[in-house]
Amino acid sequence: MIEGAVSGSELTITAAGDLDLAERAQFPPLVALAEADGVDRVVVDLCGVGFVDSSGASFLVQLAARVRRAGGRAVLRGADDGVLYVLRVCGTLAAFDVDATHRCPPTSGRGPWRVDRG
Repeated sequence: MIEGAVSGSELTITAAGDLDLAERAQFPPLVALAEADGVDRVVVDLCGVGFVDSSGASFLVQLAARVRRAGGRAVLRGADDGVLYVLRVCGTLAAFDVDATHRCPPTSGRGPWRVDRG
């Protein structure tokens, strides 16, 4: 599952489960939301994501590139160590500002890494 919501000048994209080829039909409408007039910040919340494949990483690169080209910011929050590793290897992580202060709810995600370390 992946969805986006615009509030003021911020688009928040929330994903849960796997960010992979199966979700590819959702990617173009979300990129279009990022290109909407007035959106200057895109926050991608990956608290509920346990896996990202190359198509998910490509979507994130495309999303960040579009918002940055328009002079905005792309922020990534809530990615666990495994997802961060994949994004780093794919070269995707460098396209985002990483919100290291964000804490995911303790019940989100799929695994023991989802513990509130608050």
